[in-house]
Amino acid sequence: MQNINSRRLFQNSFDLRQWTRKMAILAKALKFCKYGEAADVLELVQEQLPPPEKNQVLVKILAAPINPSDINTIQGKYPVKPKFPAIAGNECVAEIQEVGSCVKNLKIGQCVVPFVAGLGTWSTHAVYDEDQLLPISDKIGLAEAATLTVNPCTAYRMLKDFVEVLPGHCVIQNGANSAVGQAVHQLCKAWGINSVGVVRDRPDIQDLKNYLKKLGATEVLTQEEVRTSKIFKENQVPKPMLALNCVGGKSATEISRHLDDKGVMVTYGGMAREPIAVATAALIFKDISHRGFWITRWTNENCTAPERFEMFENLLKLIEQKQFIAPVHEMVPLEKYKEATKASLDLKGFAGKKYIFKMQ
Repeated sequence: MQNINSRRLFQNSFDLRQWTRKMAILAKALKFCKYGEAADVLELVQEQLPPPEKNQVLVKILAAPINPSDINTIQGKYPVKPKFPAIAGNECVAEIQEVGSCVKNLKIGQCVVPFVAGLGTWSTHAVYDEDQLLPISDKIGLAEAATLTVNPCTAYRMLKDFVEVLPGHCVIQNGANSAVGQAVHQLCKAWGINSVGVVRDRPDIQDLKNYLKKLGATEVLTQEEVRTSKIFKENQVPKPMLALNCVGGKSATEISRHLDDKGVMVTYGGMAREPIAVATAALIFKDISHRGFWITRWTNENCTAPERFEMFENLLKLIEQKQFIAPVHEMVPLEKYKEATKASLDLKGFAGKKYIFKMQ
């Protein structure tokens, strides 16, 4: 009995968390202290992390994608301005390694994704507040989890918040091979909505069309084909009430011409770096509306809204049911950040390839 009691006393007094804290966590992180091109201003540094305090958790980051907004932030061209020195990155999936004494809803071993923007995720380890993280199922694939909170949410909200798009209706979008574009096609397929995608012509155009149709696109047209296409006039698909634009310039004008009366075009990007030319006739005779969307603003305004939790629940369910997959991607080690950030700026990839840092 004495041996058992002694063992229990030892176990009670032996605080595993205190023992873990004595083991220094040395994190590798990509930091920048000034704006510029990512390959030039990012620096891979090592730093010792402090133990998590009362409402904090220590996480091991498993994977973190490179998004255009991440590059724009490093360049100083994005509305979000970090405090220097800053750790780059905005998305990730991580595993909890240690929890503070007051943490109630998270536990060691859980997988989590950022619940707020701007945490700095291009690191092997990090200490975050409990309320900055959202727990997710460990059944979710690494790439799907790492890319959950930006592109799929952008696609989801644009399909939900501007026009009532019902089963059988149609959506048209340019940049259809981008990560958001791929998400739009998959959501439309899951919800019974027709989706017409517009992409730039390229040598492997048929392969790209086939891939996007496999994801869920009803039809895929090149920028040249969309100007003369009769699929809407001949009622092959209904005229769209919603157009999604991430390119700008002539591409935006062309997709807006196909909108039905009182249709809405939502702009969420400007890859062509050209202004949107609005067709006068479409404004006057069809009463077309133009709106903008930025997922960061929506998140800040709806951080704890029921609609946000419902969105994550629905997206995670689709992923678990194999109805939603990550965009075409390539996993790269953190040490190859110069090559990866440069390659992420190349818009000529097969289907909008996304580069994801795999930390372990």
